[in-house]
Amino acid sequence: MYPEEFLYTQDHEWIRVDGNTASVGITDHAQKELGDIVFVELPQVGAHLTAKESFGTVESVKAVADIYSPVTGEVIAVNPKIQNAPELVNSDPHGEGWLIQLELKDRSETDRLMSAEEYEAYLKGGAAH
Repeated sequence: MYPEEFLYTQDHEWIRVDGNTASVGITDHAQKELGDIVFVELPQVGAHLTAKESFGTVESVKAVADIYSPVTGEVIAVNPKIQNAPELVNSDPHGEGWLIQLELKDRSETDRLMSAEEYEAYLKGGAAH
């Protein structure tokens, strides 16, 4: 269910690392919990984020939730489609619904994130690292 090439956080964000850059979004589980997403607030390109720091919010008809950066880095892109079509986060959370791209400061930070298998176990109440 969850893409094997991604890594995951306990706060239900995903990250896909490609060299020194990474795309970040929220997981399918998170979007289902939130319900219909109506607005997404994201940082500006050039913003510096610290791992576990809130970088924006996702607003649904049910709630507003913070989004946390899985790693430390600089925002190099913000998904231009999200402002006009926040529902992409619901319909394709692991694809077209990506939120930001980061230039990684320290790739070793990804070592503390969960694999798809670990994340699925976490969702079921199993052990995660």
